[in-house]
Amino acid sequence: MKKITHARTKEILGVFEELSKIPRCSKHEEKICEWLLKWADDHKFEAKLDEVGNVCIKVPASKGYEKSPTVVLQGHVDMVCEKTPDSRHDFSKDPIKFVYDGDWLKADRTTLGADNGIAIAMALIAATDKTLKHPPFELLFTVDEETGLTGASSLKPGFISGKILLNIDSEDEGYLTVGCAGGINTRIRLLVDSVKVPRTYESYTVMAGGMKGGHSGVDIHLQKANAIIGLARALNKIRSKTDLRISGFTGGTAHNAIPRDAEAQIFVPEADAKLARSAVKEIENALKDEFGTTDPDLFIKVKVVKKAEYTAFSPEVSKKVLDVILALPHGVASMSKDIAGLVETSNNLANVRIEDGIMTILTSQRSSKVSSLMALTRRIEAVGELAGGISVSGEGYPPWPPRMDSPLLKTCTKVYERLYKKKPVIDVIHAGLECGIIGDRTPGMDMISFGPTIKNPHSPDEKIHIGTIGLVWDFMEELFKELK
Repeated sequence: MKKITHARTKEILGVFEELSKIPRCSKHEEKICEWLLKWADDHKFEAKLDEVGNVCIKVPASKGYEKSPTVVLQGHVDMVCEKTPDSRHDFSKDPIKFVYDGDWLKADRTTLGADNGIAIAMALIAATDKTLKHPPFELLFTVDEETGLTGASSLKPGFISGKILLNIDSEDEGYLTVGCAGGINTRIRLLVDSVKVPRTYESYTVMAGGMKGGHSGVDIHLQKANAIIGLARALNKIRSKTDLRISGFTGGTAHNAIPRDAEAQIFVPEADAKLARSAVKEIENALKDEFGTTDPDLFIKVKVVKKAEYTAFSPEVSKKVLDVILALPHGVASMSKDIAGLVETSNNLANVRIEDGIMTILTSQRSSKVSSLMALTRRIEAVGELAGGISVSGEGYPPWPPRMDSPLLKTCTKVYERLYKKKPVIDVIHAGLECGIIGDRTPGMDMISFGPTIKNPHSPDEKIHIGTIGLVWDFMEELFKELK
């Protein structure tokens, strides 16, 4: 472990480690919210909890700043819970194990949860730092951000009063984020009845894995391999050579994580076993050629299943299962014509499950333009309906349009330039931030998002650059003085 010299970084990481002992997967944030309320009580701060679990902690201003406008420090308490196939970590009870690697902090074969636990830790240190000069704070900690920003969507008028919001959920130090994409999730459900399989067929499990995955907003432009699509291509190649009967298909986890692993159970005629294996190898080689740069460790493996129930989908239904997966879009749909390098619209083919005779597919669409978001969503719904399924899309969340004349942006830019002798990057991102919802529901709210550098969020490769934590803290410290 590299020695940490920045005093506040040590304190922030200490609090972050405490938070990382508490279960906080999306939709299971009860214990972390209870911990925060107790923390507030221990420090004699006023705190409240709304009906969905959002927490607001009020922190009085430091001396001389009592009449300053209230500043909302905001982050989300939940994390994406992903782990490698060989990890035995139980997110419902096991602490996240920290691994220090030079300038970086990561976890032992799981997501780290710096997205967005580091924001909570920084806000708590800001609230208790007796040397810090600052206006009144409202610490707003929302739940269930990662599965659709539902905590922010449930905020009621009056839960917070501040009109200046600092969202500590961006992932590149030196960037000031002033806008983000909106999003919608779609579920497609398709009936897939099973029939008997001839005893002359052999059962196999086909596994696609070793892929890097990543955040479907931050990383979608990197064109990483999608395990669901890779597996479907392999099965389709088998189907082109022999009779294929699918009995199960599972792939992907969270709606906002690019799928890293997928697995299918199949039957093929025993006489064609060699053909099936060669078909899988052919697609594995093709994928390695296509994704060798982004996913050098990807693989597709075939394993014989010795004991199997001889039921599976008919050849026609098996074809339909593959057709609907292969017909769905994944990746960048369009780039912004206004902001160079910005993904405007994309889709993540996120999750496939077959249970109790129903195939469920989850997709996650993003766009900075509502019309494009709705058009892509309708296209995905149409694919499901053409396959004979039912497509249902959620309400989604709005984009956060950039406001380049923001007084807060002007102040942040001035402070950053003065402190670091260089201009910050003013950024609009393709990922979703709660600012879009909070701003949509709070007229007059001036907002900005920033944070320390985090790489590979939503995957077991997630890591945070330790040195940037201190840089962000120093920036916040100077910024608070200006918000008097």
